[in-house]
Amino acid sequence: MAEVDSASDARTTNNAVRHQYRVLSDAEKAMMVAIKDKGQELLDLIGQCGGSREISIARTKTEEAVMWAVKHITA
Repeated sequence: MAEVDSASDARTTNNAVRHQYRVLSDAEKAMMVAIKDKGQELLDLIGQCGGSREISIARTKTEEAVMWAVKHITA
């Protein structure tokens, strides 16, 4: 599968659920990338803590927080 950058206007090509997108401004694209970068930074830090049920929940909640923030920007 070809990859599409999440900040690209072509991001609609690989989504089977949402059929219409609005074009994001450069500021919105930058914010989305920053949120994803910070989310990854937190996931990397959490990953250094070892493994447990609590760590799994922390990872899931971090991913969820990034998803909702990006959804807000792209809605």
